[in-house]
Amino acid sequence: MLQVLQKFSVLGLPVHITTHYRDWLQSRLQQRQGTHVVTLNAEMAMQALETPDLAEVIHQADLVIPDGAGVVFYFLVRGRKIQRCPGIELAESLVQLAGDLGEDCSTFFFGGKPGIAEIALKRWQTELPGLAIAGTQDGYLSPEDEPAFKTRLQHLQPRLILVGLGVPRQEFWILENRHLCPDAIWVGVGGSFDIWSGQKERAPVWLQRIQMEWAYRLYQEPWRWRRMLVLPQFAWISMKTALRE
Repeated sequence: MLQVLQKFSVLGLPVHITTHYRDWLQSRLQQRQGTHVVTLNAEMAMQALETPDLAEVIHQADLVIPDGAGVVFYFLVRGRKIQRCPGIELAESLVQLAGDLGEDCSTFFFGGKPGIAEIALKRWQTELPGLAIAGTQDGYLSPEDEPAFKTRLQHLQPRLILVGLGVPRQEFWILENRHLCPDAIWVGVGGSFDIWSGQKERAPVWLQRIQMEWAYRLYQEPWRWRRMLVLPQFAWISMKTALRE
């Protein structure tokens, strides 16, 4: 039975709440219902406030999960405690599901630097021998090569497509191209390929538990500090709008 999703709003953007995201997506997969998954965090929400086109993509997504600590905070100041669903963990659960389903759920990784997606997928195949690999493609496609890649993807018809092009490029790309594989589950996974390939490390579990994973990412990628400035802005807007509701 298809799990029921509760739909809420974060700064006017949809967020779906359930304790069984994987089960819901498995049902969609079995019923051949193509699905676009967006992993919403504070940074993306703030970008959407400034970029109406991104907000529209999020509204059109079939599933929007509460990825970041900021989204959890948004609900908390409104008296609702929700469980964060990190996008990388949801993606991992879907790859594991694909491994269980074998040829019924072939998998494609698109994005990252040359060779990274291939390493990541091969590592998954070592752990999950039943995983059916449709293929990989790095995110450095030239405009001239992209039509051939799209033709290839349409021919392969993978059922699980993980796109690691970064926000918001991956969200726009999925919306524009999901018609190529209409029965697939499409998920924007950001830098997950870097972690799965061993190029980077995820924050220690204790930092994850106290909702400080963003700080470890900033430590690894200090160039992100300008983008991180939106986090206190998001917190302030969350509290200010809560007082008005």
